[in-house]
Amino acid sequence: MAETFDGEASEAAARYARAVFELAKEANALDAVEADFAKFAAAWKESADLRDAARSPLIDPQEKANALSAVAAKLGVSELGRKAIGVAALNRRAAELPGIVTAYRALVAKERGARQVEIISARPLGADEKAAIVESLSKQLGAKVEAETSVDDSLIGGFVVRVGSRQFDASVKAKLDALRLALKSA
Repeated sequence: MAETFDGEASEAAARYARAVFELAKEANALDAVEADFAKFAAAWKESADLRDAARSPLIDPQEKANALSAVAAKLGVSELGRKAIGVAALNRRAAELPGIVTAYRALVAKERGARQVEIISARPLGADEKAAIVESLSKQLGAKVEAETSVDDSLIGGFVVRVGSRQFDASVKAKLDALRLALKSA
């Protein structure tokens, strides 16, 4: 699984996300669990050790569940969030946590009548730039848009938008790659 919490979730991750979603909805805690997963996602992105431990087949599932639950507790994750993370680890699905988080966020966005998108830009976006992109995406998709942003210097300029399995690439890097391909075939 990738270091980032983007892209499509596996079938197993989607099932776990659905189960957590139903439990959170029943407990009237959709937003709280979403915030929990955001905290855990940030820790996952920051810590190579956390990712390596979650993916390691050498660590006993019970020990892994205990360790990941302890990390989640230290991050201030709610009991439901900790249990979801622990159960995934106990069932040998700790490496699926990014997919579970992604699928859960998509379910919550859908519940709100919105679409979850990721905007990756070459530099941090200003509030006005982000608002303009979100507004344009809302019109294109015909739905309210909830956007997460990240920065990737390799894009050189511009941005990439991911909506589910679709990707819109308006980066300088993509344009240069297309030009390079055109020159090779000429």
